Amino acid sequence: MAKKKEIPPPAKIFTIGFTRKSAETFFELLELHQITEVIDVRLYANTQFAGFAKAPDLKFFLKRVSSIEYRRDLKFAPTEELFKSYQKQIITWADYEKIFAQIMKERHIESHIQRNYSDSPEFRYCLLCTEVSAENCHRRLVAEKFAEVFDGMEIIHL
Repeated sequence: MAKKKEIPPPAKIFTIGFTRKSAETFFELLELHQITEVIDVRLYANTQFAGFAKAPDLKFFLKRVSSIEYRRDLKFAPTEELFKSYQKQIITWADYEKIFAQIMKERHIESHIQRNYSDSPEFRYCLLCTEVSAENCHRRLVAEKFAEVFDGMEIIHL
């Protein structure tokens, strides 16, 4: 594992799910927490069910409404096989966590984070996914990986 990088407190990583949120609530939460960039970690970001959070539209809305940057990073997304296995209840959440941890290891997520996300001294990133709660969502696992890479980083689920 790559050496942990120390960051100045109070570094934070945020997560948000758009399901059951109005666009107004969603954008207000991002603005309230002074998010500068949303990192879309969804496997499927362009489905009709995404509503205002459909990737091309969301990128436009974030910039126009809130001056927030948008980045989609599929290194943080589950594989289609893992996603469907959990969705169809073939595997449990505990199984999902174990498999996703292995996927992140194979993808060298620690070094990916250090290479691509250590340039912001304020760390006002927000990981975006679909689920209402982060409890059983891979965005929580990705946020925990950020906290491992950057000592002292606080995780806040919006």
